[in-house]
Amino acid sequence: MYIHDLSPVEGSTHINKRKGRGHGTGNGKTAGRGHKGQKARSGGGIRIGFEGGQMPLARRVPKRGFNNIFAKPLTAINLAALNRFPDKATVGVQELLDSGVLSKCEYGVKILGNGALTRELTVRAAAFSESAKRKIEAAGGKAEVV
Repeated sequence: MYIHDLSPVEGSTHINKRKGRGHGTGNGKTAGRGHKGQKARSGGGIRIGFEGGQMPLARRVPKRGFNNIFAKPLTAINLAALNRFPDKATVGVQELLDSGVLSKCEYGVKILGNGALTRELTVRAAAFSESAKRKIEAAGGKAEVV
């Protein structure tokens, strides 16, 4: 095989349409833009969400509460997931990632109180729910906020 024998796979390439190159091409004169109007003009068109002057959906829908755009969402883990660690172990974000409980953790972990903890663990996390903290301490472990 030589370099001149190579060719693209059938159907993988196509020839681009050249607009506005005469009426014989089927795409001449108005070049597929129709006759006049905002969308026929150069630079014409409307922004995303524009509804022809009607109040846009994003402004019609009621907004409730406060949305903090700077919030750093914590990854939530249930207590039951911590039972895979050995007794008297220290569990932090890195241990959770290494054991496969978490696949990624951008901002930190919050431990939630769902399930029962059967081991005495020292758990280090960004936040704990009240019930999780209670259950960890009831099992003889410690809940440390980092």
